Amino acid sequence: MPHDANALSLIKRIAAKEVSLFFAAPIAYLFLGSFAAVSLFVFFWGESFFARNIADVRPLFEWMPLLLIFLSSTLTMRLWSEERRSGTLEYVYTQPQPLAYFVLGKFAGCLLLLLAALIITLPLPLTVSWLGELDWGPVWGGYLATFLLGATYLSIGLFVSARSDNQIVSLIGAVALCLLFYLPGTPSVSGFFGAGLADWLKALATGSRFEAIARGVIDGRDLYYYLSLTAFFLLLNTFILEQARWTQRHDSKRHQRWRWLTGLLAANVLLANFWIGQITALRIDVTDGQMYSLSKVSRASVQRLEEPLLLRGYFSSKTHPLLAPLVPQLKDLLKEYAVAGGGQVRVELIDPVTDPELEQEANQKYGIQPVPLQVADRYQASIVSSYFNVLVKYGDEYEILGFRDLIEVKQSAETRVEVLLRNPELDITRAIKKVAQNFRGGGNVLTALPQPVTFKAYVSPDNVLPELLVEYRKQLVDSLEKFRADAEDKLSVEFIDPDAGDGQVADKIAQDFGFQPMTTDLLSDQRFYFYLTVAQGEQMAPVPLEDLTVENFERNFKAAIKRFVKGYSKTVALVTPQPGLGQFGMPQGPRFERLEETLQAELDVQSEDLSDGQVSGDADVLLLVAPSALDEKAVFAVDQFLMQGGTVVLATSPYQAELSRSNLALKANPSGLEDWLKHQGVQLGDKLVLDSQSAAFPVPVSRNVAGFMVQELRMLDYPYFLDLRQGQLNSEHPVTASLSQLTVPWAVPVTSELPEGSEVSATELLHSSKNAWLSDDLNVMPRVGNDGESGYAPEGELQSRPLAVLLEGGFTSYFADKTSPLLNDDKTTEQGTQTPADKPVVTSIIKHAPKSARLLVIGSSDLVSDDVLYMIGAAAGSEYQGTLQLLANALTFAVDDSGLSSIRARAHFNRTLPPMDRSVQMVWEYLNYGLAALMLLALALWRKAKVKARQRIYLDQLNGG
Repeated sequence: MPHDANALSLIKRIAAKEVSLFFAAPIAYLFLGSFAAVSLFVFFWGESFFARNIADVRPLFEWMPLLLIFLSSTLTMRLWSEERRSGTLEYVYTQPQPLAYFVLGKFAGCLLLLLAALIITLPLPLTVSWLGELDWGPVWGGYLATFLLGATYLSIGLFVSARSDNQIVSLIGAVALCLLFYLPGTPSVSGFFGAGLADWLKALATGSRFEAIARGVIDGRDLYYYLSLTAFFLLLNTFILEQARWTQRHDSKRHQRWRWLTGLLAANVLLANFWIGQITALRIDVTDGQMYSLSKVSRASVQRLEEPLLLRGYFSSKTHPLLAPLVPQLKDLLKEYAVAGGGQVRVELIDPVTDPELEQEANQKYGIQPVPLQVADRYQASIVSSYFNVLVKYGDEYEILGFRDLIEVKQSAETRVEVLLRNPELDITRAIKKVAQNFRGGGNVLTALPQPVTFKAYVSPDNVLPELLVEYRKQLVDSLEKFRADAEDKLSVEFIDPDAGDGQVADKIAQDFGFQPMTTDLLSDQRFYFYLTVAQGEQMAPVPLEDLTVENFERNFKAAIKRFVKGYSKTVALVTPQPGLGQFGMPQGPRFERLEETLQAELDVQSEDLSDGQVSGDADVLLLVAPSALDEKAVFAVDQFLMQGGTVVLATSPYQAELSRSNLALKANPSGLEDWLKHQGVQLGDKLVLDSQSAAFPVPVSRNVAGFMVQELRMLDYPYFLDLRQGQLNSEHPVTASLSQLTVPWAVPVTSELPEGSEVSATELLHSSKNAWLSDDLNVMPRVGNDGESGYAPEGELQSRPLAVLLEGGFTSYFADKTSPLLNDDKTTEQGTQTPADKPVVTSIIKHAPKSARLLVIGSSDLVSDDVLYMIGAAAGSEYQGTLQLLANALTFAVDDSGLSSIRARAHFNRTLPPMDRSVQMVWEYLNYGLAALMLLALALWRKAKVKARQRIYLDQLNGG
């Protein structure tokens, strides 16, 4: 123990001596100043931090592997070379202590200086954290990666310095050796080789492992790689110094033992990488929400599989340089699915170009085609046909994921493009669930029931029913017998007369489900019951009457059964305004193609026509986006869908945008649901919400450049585009908990006014910042002040405004005391007289809803229109997904399948910066330069004070002596 204490004391003294020598000469301040200056310059200028508009510090570490090569080599070039040149190394040789202590002491001194350099850059992540929602996991990962890589380069520099007495030679040699370890992992070198060899080169290189740790994935294999390289070169450094003693002390056996011991230790240190490389459990994802780890939802999805699943990645070894770094990430993710599947998931990673049979299968069977990409190197430009696809196959069902599904492109500067994986886990898990659902859908839905169900028909006797329903009932009985024969004891059938006995059943179903007597004629006194349901315990799913045909009954019955079976795809009835025809027959009006595309990835989407007064029987949730002038029948359809216990999601406001190339205006857009919403306790404001916390609006501006007119987009703060951050998103509700930012356009306040004692509960999901105000001005064209900046100023009362509310519980029908609009469905003859419709209408009014009913209202008609999403994306420089994710979360929550919501927001571009003027950006930039300079000055003053204190102690000792 005393020996260890003496060794540690010696190492500390040597480290302190080296640090003192560093600061005694300009090299320490040169190192620290250069490190801070280059890091900040790359961050703000080279990587265009503010143009990227992402709240992260990734640019700080982007060039760190190269920067550390030159700075570490500069720092270590004199450590042994100067000792050798000045002759002081001879003194070290004569010391009785092992030379390893001197090596470790100098190495520790260098590490302290590197640590000081990293501390100087800490104000940078603090600044970003102040500006936006910074994920600190990748920050600490980046600093850890920098420290480990710096330690490796320092050990290399010490080794090279020990072999020469010339500092310049040491500098050049260290740079060359460090580059030898860095360059093989770069695309410019690994791209010359096949996929297998390229992966080996990346595994051996220092840069690729640095990127893995810096993104927030702490892998034990990467940590050991850096530690082993560091130990290896420190061993060689010690051996080189020890070897120099041999000219003074001749002991061949001892020399031989030294060679063997050093060689064995070095070999073991390096070869252990191959053994540890097989261990995948030594991995920690420190990102917020564990972005790079397989979520519980994905693990559960593959663990529930009953048949083998095939995940096959088609990746070309020669591809675009921007895509090449993404391939290893996708491969690692696919392997995670194989581990989670426990033998049920088979992963294949192939290059179709090298296997003609698999390429032919990919082309002909799955429709996978290579995409031509233009690449260029220093010699020529060429076109490369590249594969970048993932096949998800389950049974005979399969899904193909390609470029558009997997990657996201962001324009971070005028000429710089970033390509990142958008959210591959969501895409792959969603595809797995979809193929599994489609595979199960081809089988018997009744046999997939986890527990038996009961078909309960609350039907009056034949002598009370209209004649058409008597015949319809007989057809239902025959159809149900077929279902029961195929159900394997999982289906029972009950026909119940609600009026039997003293009518207690009628009272109960009226109280529990709101079922009221039906009629076919407004003037008739005939009243009867004909309600069809499927029940499992306390859960109930209605089977609506639709056209009174057996085919429709069987379809609706299967849809009701699927609500009790997990894994089946749910159906969304989508109501959007139909585009009109403009000039030259071109479609005019808002379009919602991206919304449908997003929803179809997870749910079955069907366009719904409410003009017949009812919602399709197989709909699980009703989504209305920008509804316009709905008539009474359409309102009745919405009302009764909610009364049946369904979920209605509504994005609406009194106004809707009209966009053209030269104009932007708001027009009145009455939905027809205003009175119905008031009855349910929801009040839509008639004034627009504006907020100083807003997103940018892209305005085209023409600029004269050398006599040529160039049109470019200029970003102006636009308070009508409300920028909602985590403080304005309900973090406790699954609809909004996974979101980090939303841009809500042209919104109105949404308030809930529920009467006392109501069975409905209200939850606010979205609200503006405290700096929001209201305006009735419909002139929404962007304003530009004399200074060229946004011309808006807050006015009126500033306060937070609610923008979305979710109501749940026992709603009452708007038509409870009214006549069913369906009974007024008469036709007008040519003579102008009214005659009943050819087909009798069987209808009733469900007067109140069960507690499972939900109503979500968002106060914006343009929330997800294609044109608005394009404008928001143009301002951000990437495809905007925020509001689409909001509606997708709402729908999956409505169908009790909110698992995907937990991974839906794992995209790279969610953590955006708040809008800032150029002057504000410059203040933050120069503030960081100033803080770095202040920290460097404080360090210099501290060192100066410490030296003076040491000198004072020394003088006091002399005077005392």
